[in-house]
Formats: sequence, structure tokens, C-alpha cells
Amino acid sequence: MLTKRQEEILKLIVMEYIKLAKPVGSKLICDRLNCSSATVRNEMVELEELGLLEKTHTSSGRVPSEKGYRYYVDNLMELKELNGEDVFKLQTIFNNSQLELSDVLNKSLELISDMTSYTSIVLDTKSHENKLKEISVVPINNDVVIVIVVTDQGYVEHKDVELHGVSLEEVKKTVKLINELIIGTPIDEVSAKLEFEIKPIIAKYVKQHEVLYNAFYDVFTDISSKNINVVGKNNILKHQEFNDLGKVKSIFSKLDDENILEKIDELEEKNNQSGENSKDIEVYIGNENGVDPDVTVIKTNYKTNKDEGTIAIVGPKRMEYSKVVNLLDYIKKQIER
Repeated sequence: MLTKRQEEILKLIVMEYIKLAKPVGSKLICDRLNCSSATVRNEMVELEELGLLEKTHTSSGRVPSEKGYRYYVDNLMELKELNGEDVFKLQTIFNNSQLELSDVLNKSLELISDMTSYTSIVLDTKSHENKLKEISVVPINNDVVIVIVVTDQGYVEHKDVELHGVSLEEVKKTVKLINELIIGTPIDEVSAKLEFEIKPIIAKYVKQHEVLYNAFYDVFTDISSKNINVVGKNNILKHQEFNDLGKVKSIFSKLDDENILEKIDELEEKNNQSGENSKDIEVYIGNENGVDPDVTVIKTNYKTNKDEGTIAIVGPKRMEYSKVVNLLDYIKKQIER
């Protein structure tokens, strides 16, 4: 357990390093806290021995360690109200009734990327509570139909499907079987049910069953899979921590890898103690996340009647934690209201 003065010193070093990206020396702390230089140096040495601060090779100052950032987030971070201009810009998006949720998410995350100079990610999935209500087909020409999927929560999705050499009668017969056999199934379970239960039945009644089964399986798999959108990837280049070309290439590669990004969705809750308003926001610093040891990932999950998913902000460990936590908290509340 740190003393009050040690906490003040650690907090000051974290906040100054976030702001200036320069190691913090004892003189600045002496001036701010009105302490003797000997006292401050002793406290900094102790914080370093506790693993909360690190000394750089190029300066006598200290920078926060990964453990130091974690202590700051869990115990010292103060959440402040959002800037009024930022709130106004976000409200303009959320109050636009013409936008679908996916558009609202993407536009708000574009705005957050601009506000913070970090990278925003949305992983959107259809809620387990969305159950298949009906599918129908609309023929476009001899080889293409539009498959329309409707859920009981009012979610509608349509996909163009090419079916070369398949008669419309066979297509309608398949749709009728699917509607009779899997209506009421959660949308994210339809593909599995189609494969293991419905495929043998379609084979008995439909001549071109293999082509049709594959087509409808692909439709349901596509609809129920995660939609991943990465916004502001180039913002990584704005931070001096990533001025090494090899490091930038590595992070860009990870931000393009859906398997790595899906790990964000799977990160376990850490029960952070970062304040009443942020209890649903999780912070993963460096090695705590599955993306990269040199970044921080701050995420939250959202859930509506129709959709559920994850929104996350990725940036350097020297991140404006309070601002990002507040922004994600605001967006989560707006989505779920």
C-alpha cells in the first residue's frame, strides 16, 4: 500500500508523462508538491523498487511502468466531465434517427478517433436474443436471387446470392423447408442447425440440394458473424512510441488480423476499481491485452434488443485514460438508452 505522498507523486508522474511524453524529474515534483528534492528522490527510488516507475537511459527522470499505469487506473484516476463541444458532436450523431446502429457506431468512433488520436474498433454481433422469424427470396434474374432474413426483434438483412442453373422452384422449396424447420432459432445458432439437422432433410426433397444448402449456409454464417471495423489506424503514427518502422508494421499487421482483434472481445473482465461511472469499462495495459504489449486497449460491451458487440480504443500505454473511459461510457449509455 502506498503512502499518500507516494500516490501523489505517482499520479503526477503518470499525468505529466501522458501529456508531455518526457521523463519526469524531481524538480517538477518538488515545485508542484512543495517537497524537498531529497524527499522526492527517495520516494521516487522507492516507487521504482516497487515496480511502479522506470528510469530511462537518456534522462534522470522517471516514467510509469506497466504496473504503475495499472495502479493509477485502479486507484488514482479521476473521471472528469466530457468537453461540451465533444458531447454536442456525439449527440448530433446519436440523435439522428435516420441512422442505423452500425452507422451510429462507425460515425461516433470516427469522431472519437479524431478527438483522441487513437484507433477505434467496433466488433458487432447479432444478439443471441434475435431469433429467426422468416426468410424469403426475390429473384433478380435467372441466376441471382436476393435472400431476405427477418428476426423477431425486427432486424432485417438481405444478401445477393448467385445460383447458376438452379430453378426458382427448387429455391422456393428450400426456403419453405427452412421456414418450417428452424423458425424461432437464435440467429447465431441457425448455421449449426442448418448443417446438422436441416441438411439431410433438404437432401431428401430438393434435387440441387448441395448448391442450395451451401448458399443458405453462407448467408446465415455471414449474418451471424462478427462485423469488425477499425477506424483511425494511421493514428498510431502520431505517437512517438511507435516511430520505429518495424514496430509500426507489427501493430498495423495486428490491427488487420481479425483473429487478433476478436481476442479483444474475449478479454476477461478485470474488475477495475476506476470509479462508479466506469464500472462497465475495462482497461487492459500492455501485456494484459492480446493485441500488443506496447499498447493499451480500453473496451466496453453493449447490448440492445437487436444487437450486441464490443467497442474498443487502442493507443499507446501513455494514453489519456480518463478521457477515453468517459467517452466509452458515454457511447455505451447512448447506445443502450
